[in-house]
Amino acid sequence: MKAISLPRPSFRQLLVVAFLLVATLLGGVALRGQLTLEGLLERSRAENQRTLQLSSHAERLGEATLSMERAARQYLVLGDNTLRQTYERNATEATGHVRALAAEAVAPEATRAWLAQRAQIDRELREPEFVPGSRDRALAAAFRELGTQQARMGEQLRRVTEARNAALQAELDAGRAALGRLVAGATVLTLALALGLALLLARPLRRVEMAIVALGENRLDARIDIRGPSDVRQIGRRLDWLRQRLAGIDADKARFLRHVSHELKTPLAALREGVALLQDGVAGPLSDNQREVARILHDNTATLQRRIEDLLKFNAAAFAAERLVRKPTDMGALVARLVQEQQLVWRARRLQVQLHCRPAGAPEGAALVADVDAELLGSALGNLLSNAIRYSPEGGTVTLVLQQQGDGLTIDVSDQGPGVPAAERERIFEPFFRGQQQPADGLPGTGIGLSIVAEAVAAHGGRVQLLGSERAAHGAEAGTPPDSQAPDERGAHFRITLPHALAD
Repeated sequence: MKAISLPRPSFRQLLVVAFLLVATLLGGVALRGQLTLEGLLERSRAENQRTLQLSSHAERLGEATLSMERAARQYLVLGDNTLRQTYERNATEATGHVRALAAEAVAPEATRAWLAQRAQIDRELREPEFVPGSRDRALAAAFRELGTQQARMGEQLRRVTEARNAALQAELDAGRAALGRLVAGATVLTLALALGLALLLARPLRRVEMAIVALGENRLDARIDIRGPSDVRQIGRRLDWLRQRLAGIDADKARFLRHVSHELKTPLAALREGVALLQDGVAGPLSDNQREVARILHDNTATLQRRIEDLLKFNAAAFAAERLVRKPTDMGALVARLVQEQQLVWRARRLQVQLHCRPAGAPEGAALVADVDAELLGSALGNLLSNAIRYSPEGGTVTLVLQQQGDGLTIDVSDQGPGVPAAERERIFEPFFRGQQQPADGLPGTGIGLSIVAEAVAAHGGRVQLLGSERAAHGAEAGTPPDSQAPDERGAHFRITLPHALAD
């Protein structure tokens, strides 16, 4: 059975879902908080109304009891039925208040005792016999008992009110705590959702960044495959398409250089041979003007020959950089050989070439063995040394410093020439770029040498930098010995850094 492939959500869809979830969480918390608050406010209002009603019953009970006692005492003295009716009316009102308190479970024993005492007072008032002073004393005792029971009801009412207030306060505290927990939980869930979304997107975006950097560094071999949301995956496919296009353009450029160089070399060789024959007089003697023309032709064909050879060197360096042959190499011996190969040039300019090789924990001059492609890296160092010799003034100093940095290696090449203008520093390693300052007594370069250096160093996983003139002069970072000759503050200082290059 064929598996069903569900469509992957896009970054935009994930973002909308995330916002909807956050809005739902926050809206739910807000609604729950509002409902809780409204419930607590309604409960508080009900309790306050209830307390006011009970307090009103207690207060009116006291007033009715006083009216009862006053009417009863006057009735005993005057025997007026109107006073008896006043007593009955106040007694009925007071009984209603007592029953209202009893309905709220306020002092049930005291309310029963109050009702019983009220019945006793009624009986006293209905007694036909009259013994002077006896009924008055009995009535006073009965009303005192009513006051006692009424006081008990008031005390019980106070306690009930306090208990209800305490319960309401506890409920308020519990509601506030629950709401706080709900808000904290929603906050944690929101943060977790945001963090999850960030982690979900951070990795593919990081891969997009790395793919763009790889394209910028012309690393076109690895296929670009980016996992993640559908739109991010689409960006990855577009980047891989761009990688293939760039690789094709790069291959076309290399083929073009090879073909053009090859096609130009054959007719150029014939042209040079013909000019040589003319200069040798094979076709007959030349006049002075003809000899000058032949010399100009010879010089320009030689210049064109060098340009073609430089193109071939650049193409060969790019090809060799893709196929390194690493082997343990004594870097001090390699640089010394390069210096020896160019000694005729720098001796003719009366230059001093100083070489310092400093392995960590070993005396200067000890072997510094690195795992490199000796031919490719030697070609790069030869170009740097050749540049330093070309731009150095007569009698100047060229300094080469090899220094161990952990398990890596730095190679510094500095001279006392005019240096590199600030405006040209960013483009100095571009192919075919030539600076404005060229040696007055030499042929202009093609701008290929430093690009070959950058290509070879990058193939080894390192980098080449153009440092400031003062750092080259003082040798603070290059490790130049204190007793070496300090050049003036002009000059170029190139540093090659090869991390993890030292052989075990």
